[in-house]
Amino acid sequence: MSRELTGPPEADRTEADRTGPAEPSGAAWSGTTFTESASRAVEGLLDRAVPLLRVALGVVFVWFGALKVTGTSPVRELVAATVPFLPASWFVPAVGVFEVLAGMALIVAVGVPLVAALTALHLLGTFLVLVVQPAVAFRHGNPLLLSTTGEFVLKNLVLLAAALVVAGHHRRRR
Repeated sequence: MSRELTGPPEADRTEADRTGPAEPSGAAWSGTTFTESASRAVEGLLDRAVPLLRVALGVVFVWFGALKVTGTSPVRELVAATVPFLPASWFVPAVGVFEVLAGMALIVAVGVPLVAALTALHLLGTFLVLVVQPAVAFRHGNPLLLSTTGEFVLKNLVLLAAALVVAGHHRRRR
């Protein structure tokens, strides 16, 4: 049962006012129920959710891309083996440069709809591992039994969804 918190402080309440548990009072609570305050706080967070998602996606792309550019990525061989017809010596660093640039653009909010759409396409490409290297992605040839690599690739569904949300949100705001 929610009561408006507009009454006098506890010390000034009459016995009739003291029905039910005492609730906080003061300027911050005046005229507002706890539920209304919580709803406003949640709405404030939701207003910031997509920009936070955009920045988080950007950080992930910059970080993973930098590892590819410097030759220290733990997925270097996986990427190279997925597209064996392209020389790994330039392809893996080129993917890294794209990831760093896309991540930076997302962080500073430059060309967000286009960049987010391009990152979504890039992420779709990561699923090639499941087709080109099923022995690496699945255990015992069973697509329901993911290997560590398969789990690594499958988590890109979340990044793909994030990129699509960011692209759609920024497109609608224009």
